[in-house]
Amino acid sequence: MASRTVPSSASVSLPGAAAPGVPSPHAAPRHGVFEDVQALFTGSLFVGLTMMMYAQAGLLTGSTAGLAFVLHYATGWPFGAIYFAINLPFYWFAWKHIGRAFTIKTFVSVGILSLIAELGPRLIHIDYLHPAFAAIAGGLLMGTGVLFLARHKSSLGGATIVSLYLQERHGLRAGKVQMTIDCAVVLLALWVVPWDRVAWSVLAAVVMGVFLAVSHRPGRYQGG
Repeated sequence: MASRTVPSSASVSLPGAAAPGVPSPHAAPRHGVFEDVQALFTGSLFVGLTMMMYAQAGLLTGSTAGLAFVLHYATGWPFGAIYFAINLPFYWFAWKHIGRAFTIKTFVSVGILSLIAELGPRLIHIDYLHPAFAAIAGGLLMGTGVLFLARHKSSLGGATIVSLYLQERHGLRAGKVQMTIDCAVVLLALWVVPWDRVAWSVLAAVVMGVFLAVSHRPGRYQGG
C-alpha cells in the first residue's frame, strides 16, 4: 500500500492567505498621485462652496476659517488672504507632530481653498439662501470635504490638524474635538455677527461634527 504524504506545517496555507512574497489581497492599497490630487481638489472645492454659502447667509464656521470670517466681517479684508495667513503657524505643528507629507498636502489644500474663496464669487452667485438650509447643507458638504482630505492624509489647517492629531495619538474622536473647537470659535463671534446667525452657525458646526464623528473613525478606512 502506498503511503500518503502529510504536508508539513510549514507548507500548509490557510484559506485566503497570500503566498510567501506575495502581497495580501486584503492589504489596504496606497493612494496614487492622481487619486491624491483629485481628492485634495474635490475636498477643498466642497469646503469652498460651503464658505460661499456661509458668506451669502451671513454664517460662520469654526477653526481658523471662523477666525478669518470674523476678521473679514469686521475689517472687510479678503477672506482668502486672511485664512491663508492665519494657518501659517499650524504648519509648524503639523510638520513636527504629524509628518512632512501631511503638512505639504495641507498647505496645498489651504492654498486651493483660499483661491476658490477668492474666485468663487465671480463664478457663482446665489440670489436667495435661507440660513437653516445653509447650516444643514453646508455642514454636511463641509464634513464631506474634510473627510475626503482626512482620508488622503490632508486637512484644512487649524482645529482639523489638532483634532486629527488627538485622534491618532490619544484616541479622541476627531469629530467631537472638531465640533467642540468650532462651537467655541463661533460663540466668540457674538461681538461681530447677530446672535441669530451665530445660532445657525452653531447648528452648522454640530451637523459637521456629528457627520465626522459617525463617518471618520480610527481603523475604519485604511487607504494611505
